[in-house]
Amino acid sequence: MAARYLENNGYVILERNTRTPYGEIDLVTRQSSVTVFVEVKTRRSTRYGNPEESVTSIKRAHLLSAIQSYLQSHPELDGDWRVDVIAIQLGNSANGLVLTHFENAIS
Repeated sequence: MAARYLENNGYVILERNTRTPYGEIDLVTRQSSVTVFVEVKTRRSTRYGNPEESVTSIKRAHLLSAIQSYLQSHPELDGDWRVDVIAIQLGNSANGLVLTHFENAIS
């Protein structure tokens, strides 16, 4: 869902669910000349909060370490990069789903 949304908005998907020694990166994409690392969070309900709220400080630290590792092993991706979060709230059949894209969500 998230990859399709990004492709429809001009992003090029480079990798999905790529593993590094520091953890997994959900999506590695390009938007023009910027490498965009995307964390995707999905929830069925808001009982425990919105999906984006699950990107805790610990998760951010692990993600940034994973990104640094990825960039070191892919020198061809030099230049600007950022981290986006896509939050997907699944609803019942009457409500559908809500996808929210937070650009430059983690620094």
